[in-house]
Amino acid sequence: MQIVLRQSTYRGFRTATSLRTNAPLRQKHSSSQTKDSNLPSTIRKIDWNKMSILADICSTTTDQLINWARQSSLWPLSFGLACCAIEMMHLSMPRYDQDRLGIIFRASPRQADVMIVAGTVTNKIAGAVRLCYDQMPEPRWVISMGSCANGGGYYHYSYSVLRGVDRIIPVDIYVPGCPPTAEALLYGIFQLQKKMRKTKVTRMWYRK
Repeated sequence: MQIVLRQSTYRGFRTATSLRTNAPLRQKHSSSQTKDSNLPSTIRKIDWNKMSILADICSTTTDQLINWARQSSLWPLSFGLACCAIEMMHLSMPRYDQDRLGIIFRASPRQADVMIVAGTVTNKIAGAVRLCYDQMPEPRWVISMGSCANGGGYYHYSYSVLRGVDRIIPVDIYVPGCPPTAEALLYGIFQLQKKMRKTKVTRMWYRK
């Protein structure tokens, strides 16, 4: 009989505590309902998940528009270091006519967004190449044209030649050859445009 009484008192204590703990919860829930009821109906009906999806769609469309504008107006810096520069000039001639792609050489690094390193980079000229790169505004891209710019080429073991321009500036596209043809450089520009199409501009800002 005592055991039964203890169980009943324990159960009664348990139910009493549950009622005590649930009472403020119900009151708090009811207060939140009153707060929600005071909000306008348009705000209460907003689906924030759909709003996030809509923001992703808008940012993706904006990225496509910005990248299309960038890849359609490449302005390389006009300078050449060795024989690869002759092929780079060939790309500007009427046979290939890079102007139809919006590629226009600029004489100032402050107006250029692409650097085509065409030729051998010596230790003496490396500082000037880096200075021109630093003066280019963001965003900027670099194309390494030819074996000498890629890794030193035939002068890899020379004391005066830099073993790859990527030791002083970041490179986006490598164009092999000694010297590479104008078609190879044009293909490298197409690869750079393909890389630019995948760049996340507003999406990275939105997710930050």
